[in-house]
Amino acid sequence: MPPSALLDRIVSALFGRESAQAGDAEERKLVADMTELVVETVDSRIRLQTRYADKLEGGVKKTIAHLRAIGREPLEPLLLARAAWSDDPRLNAFFAAADDIPAFLGRSKDLREFFRLPSNREAGEAFALLAMKREERTVLGVQQHGDGVQHDVPQSTVSFSGHRLFAPSPTVEATRLEVGRRIIQRLAQLALKRIVDLDMKAAELGERKAWLAARLRLVKLAVDGAAGLLEDTTETRSQIAAIERELKETVHDYIETKAGIATMDAYIKHIDAVFSHPERQVSLQRTPLRLSRMGVRVNADHPGPLNEFVMTELAIGEGVSVVIAVVRCPLAELPPEEDPLSHAERYI
Repeated sequence: MPPSALLDRIVSALFGRESAQAGDAEERKLVADMTELVVETVDSRIRLQTRYADKLEGGVKKTIAHLRAIGREPLEPLLLARAAWSDDPRLNAFFAAADDIPAFLGRSKDLREFFRLPSNREAGEAFALLAMKREERTVLGVQQHGDGVQHDVPQSTVSFSGHRLFAPSPTVEATRLEVGRRIIQRLAQLALKRIVDLDMKAAELGERKAWLAARLRLVKLAVDGAAGLLEDTTETRSQIAAIERELKETVHDYIETKAGIATMDAYIKHIDAVFSHPERQVSLQRTPLRLSRMGVRVNADHPGPLNEFVMTELAIGEGVSVVIAVVRCPLAELPPEEDPLSHAERYI
């Protein structure tokens, strides 16, 4: 089966509307499909290794259970509409001004492509995945204290930037599947990255080893050649000892690194290291936020208007995380596409 078809089957089983655990036969098929997809993505030569599927089975089962739990998490669609900015706490926190919403939608080439299809224009809206970076800083601000005002009070501000729109779809279910598809591909990427990083490290150590060996020969020639008759070589001999120690350590690291990537069995171990601990690679975290309209974290007794909501953050390994929301994008909110020629005429 082609990798794309395998991926579709797996995503549908884990992130589709019916994502409950299947029967034994279906579950074994899902484990086998996931294993084959990962092997094909990382290196198909792994199939030449005996019992590769058995060696990966435990980790793959853990990943399936973890992803199935993520797939059950509710993601209620957020309406991206200018008129909703004042009343919706998430919209108010995510966008600095109401006009930023249609401007953001207008910059999405994927969304415009989606609405170019007549059937999608008739539907009048698209569902998509909104992804943003969360930035949190400590600043000095002003705070009401009784009847007075206190200055230079440390405050924590939360802001959102780098807004991006992914995978416009006709239904919310299709968008959820796209989220699942990207998560699974990310896991395979992390497994492959471990191998590529080790390969690069081995190449760097190999170059370092060759350079140190050449440097050692050069310094020894300085001692043994004519220069040794004219100069005190005590310092040079100390330099030789230091280079020899570094070369020995580099050779040891090089051999150890090469051994970690030289065989298909080593590849399997790196894949298993990722899939046996899926919670370290990908997680969906929900965090309650209570912000002032200026983006400052506040308590429940804050006197002014609040943006109080639950933020959904997707962590995707190695300290990388994004705030996500499934969104509804009405066609009516999409500004007219600007003619490049008329735009250029403004500056002529």
